[in-house]
Amino acid sequence: MVAATCMVEWSTFVSNSALEEIYEGLWETCRSSSSRMTCETRDSFLELPWGIQVTRAVMTTSIFLSSLAVLVSICGMKCTRFMDDRDQTKRFMALSGGVLFMISGLLALFVTSWYVGILIEAYRNAHHLDRYEFGNAFFVSWVGSILSLVGGAFLTYRRCSGTRSSMSPAMIRQSAAGGAEYV
Repeated sequence: MVAATCMVEWSTFVSNSALEEIYEGLWETCRSSSSRMTCETRDSFLELPWGIQVTRAVMTTSIFLSSLAVLVSICGMKCTRFMDDRDQTKRFMALSGGVLFMISGLLALFVTSWYVGILIEAYRNAHHLDRYEFGNAFFVSWVGSILSLVGGAFLTYRRCSGTRSSMSPAMIRQSAAGGAEYV
């Protein structure tokens, strides 16, 4: 989702009358004519079209939630030593990370599909000589969203379906090193 958010190719407007292509991204606009391409960074947030403002905000929120999900999930993994003595808390951390991944994926999937709807409407209202095309960022965003959803679902399912008596590898090593006897 980070790659899709930073990409310039969210949409492409091809004007046959001016013989130029305009690539619109969330952060900058690039114009390509004959052999030269120039890009302009969008500095003012308030001067942007509302569709780009919303998409920018939601994609940034999705990236933040994904980053938070990574941190929370790492704390809840069985292979880490963090909170080894609190199995329920560790299980809850992994579950929370999975839910955060799924929320992040849903946000990105929703806003990308919504922005596609805006482009389709612009295409319908465009002059018959001009055309709009989907950029590669849409496909990157959709794939990233689906991977985030699937990863979050696996993490959530795994932590919900695990047995309560399972010990983390660190706890097993600790028990074996301490000479604990099992009857």
